[in-house]
Amino acid sequence: MKQLIQSFKTGELGLFDVPAPVCEKNGALVQTTVSLVSAGTEKMLVDFAKKSMIAKAKDRPDLVKQVIDKMKKEGVRNTLEKVFTKLDTPIPLGYSLSGRVVQVGDELSGINIGDRVACGGAGYANHAEINYVPKNLMVKIPEGVDDIDASFVTVGAIALQGVRQTAPLLGEKVAVMGLGLLGQLTVQLLKANGCKVIGSDIDPDKMELAKKLGCDEVCHASELISKCSEFTGGHGVDAVIIAASTSSNQPITDAAEISRMRGRVVLVGMVGMDVPRNTYYKKELEIKLSMAYGPGRYDPEYEEKGIDYPYDLVRFTEQRNFEAFLGLIQEGKITPKELITHSYDFDEAMKAYDLLEGRIQEKYLGIVLEYKREINLEVEKIVQRSEKKISNDKVNVGLIGAGNFTKSVILPNVQKVGDFELVGLCTATGVSAQGTGKKYDFKYITTDSDEIFKNSEINSVFVTTRHNDHANKVLKAIESKKHCFVEKPLCIYEEELESIKEAYTGETVVQVGFNRRFSSMVEKMKKSLSGQISVNYRVNAGIIPKEVWIQDRTIGGGRIIGEVCHFIDTCSYLIGSEVKSVFATTVNKADQSIPDEDNVNIVLNYANGSTATISYYAYGDSSMPKEYIEVFASGVSMQMNDFRELTIFKKGKSTKEKSANQDKGFVNEFKAFKEAVKSGNESISFESIYNTTKTTFKILESIRSKSLVEV
Repeated sequence: MKQLIQSFKTGELGLFDVPAPVCEKNGALVQTTVSLVSAGTEKMLVDFAKKSMIAKAKDRPDLVKQVIDKMKKEGVRNTLEKVFTKLDTPIPLGYSLSGRVVQVGDELSGINIGDRVACGGAGYANHAEINYVPKNLMVKIPEGVDDIDASFVTVGAIALQGVRQTAPLLGEKVAVMGLGLLGQLTVQLLKANGCKVIGSDIDPDKMELAKKLGCDEVCHASELISKCSEFTGGHGVDAVIIAASTSSNQPITDAAEISRMRGRVVLVGMVGMDVPRNTYYKKELEIKLSMAYGPGRYDPEYEEKGIDYPYDLVRFTEQRNFEAFLGLIQEGKITPKELITHSYDFDEAMKAYDLLEGRIQEKYLGIVLEYKREINLEVEKIVQRSEKKISNDKVNVGLIGAGNFTKSVILPNVQKVGDFELVGLCTATGVSAQGTGKKYDFKYITTDSDEIFKNSEINSVFVTTRHNDHANKVLKAIESKKHCFVEKPLCIYEEELESIKEAYTGETVVQVGFNRRFSSMVEKMKKSLSGQISVNYRVNAGIIPKEVWIQDRTIGGGRIIGEVCHFIDTCSYLIGSEVKSVFATTVNKADQSIPDEDNVNIVLNYANGSTATISYYAYGDSSMPKEYIEVFASGVSMQMNDFRELTIFKKGKSTKEKSANQDKGFVNEFKAFKEAVKSGNESISFESIYNTTKTTFKILESIRSKSLVEV
């Protein structure tokens, strides 16, 4: 299938062949019939992507600061590699469409194959022939509303949410500043609400259109103050909705001038926000920002998982705003089709962006793309990129998952090692597959993981998906007799671990991404150790918000399973033995007796009599280096600071080694995997992987039981 994609790094924009997305359980696959080009929002994105690196940095000083902080911790080279990888990530365009349902998720009810639906949401309602849309970001299109009108659903919800924030009363006089798509729809919504409306813009054609669509009075932006005085008899308007898009501070200044005492000002568009305090203070004005489509926006629980807000407490969510807007179209109170100035077949979508960027010298307002090609979903799940020949003397990789870590760490380091042939790439979305497939020259890209496991050219599968998917893919790799590298953790449930142990035969390699044991500094520490050993491992882990997926027990497994496994493995590698028992304790929250698993102290007892303590803290200051290891053994002590500094104390002397960049072992990790595949000898024994993973489950058990637990 085809999708409109732009490179965030270079600004390159085009229609690309990508595999159709996966249908998740809480949503549906929708074949697009019409999508709306939001001229303001999309032009801003396109213009920003085409800026130079310096111009991008000037626009986002907050991100520049993050980069500088990361350089201090990880080194300049490592940080720049990650930054350039992030910038190289392609971005989908579009966020409002109508279409027909072609596949339904297992847990989606009320929507059937063949239903006409209107969909919204950046990253979901893309300019693409097929999109995956979660259930709370789609609504059925009512009878009497055609697909073209319904394609305005997201912009309509944005305008509707702005009106809701204004809370207009019947008969009030309201000013709308900016008569683009949002402004025109806002005017119609206010009129449907029984208000008197004055609109302003700098374009006479937009002013004329607003008048035609029911606006009581229109004027040039420069005349707004005097016209509002006439319009209200000198009292000032009851409310102002700013729907303009400009970096200028003039709209928010003018809004105060035209408002009555105790009026309301609502910002829907992106404008300068240097609020003139005196004017707002003396009139006691209320100022509000309207958040996109309504309640639920930016909430992954609502948008991704489909968890709705209670109807009686949140009457109008973004989905209910979608429904309300379509209802107003059905009643004839809103007429989106009258805002359309240009319509293109999707195959000619680039003409729409020529229009936005000024290469076509025509005025525009509403721009729609119409999709006419019939789609065979099964055929669209794989895209062949090249016909390159694959030899059997390399590690031939099928990669499943291409998130930020995979693109910024795994793939660049695999390239450095060499002797890896990248054959098949499977991701959940076509955008990710297209960008990564092109950059790393994968032979084909797909959204169906079965295309990886059944491919005879692939001898090794890399699994870098979210944690809840790891066990299933590892088991499939074992069953398919393919070697498997799985990013940590191996799995997130103990029963999954036992299933993998039962399936594992040793015929193929299974390696978990425990990279720290392959760090050059950790390897030097290991060479100086013998006998019984004590390890202290302190981790200044930093805060991860509870809404982030890794904190979700059913998806990420939580931080102990998802990250502490790293530090257990490193301790076990240094000690050279397996954990036999564990005791763990956590900080208890002051207001309740709930253990805080983000801040935990762990004591590990090993079969050879050694011990290790892991102190894992999220609540510290981020400027402190993340990881610090102390090791004590017979006649030797060591300190390793964040993989950049190692000090070894031996025979009354100390030797110190420093590195400009962190070496967390990624290159050596993939060298080890390559050698393991070629020789058949494990780089990390399966028994060690099993013991480390089981220990994470026993840590959780110890926290709950407040007792020592045998592993």
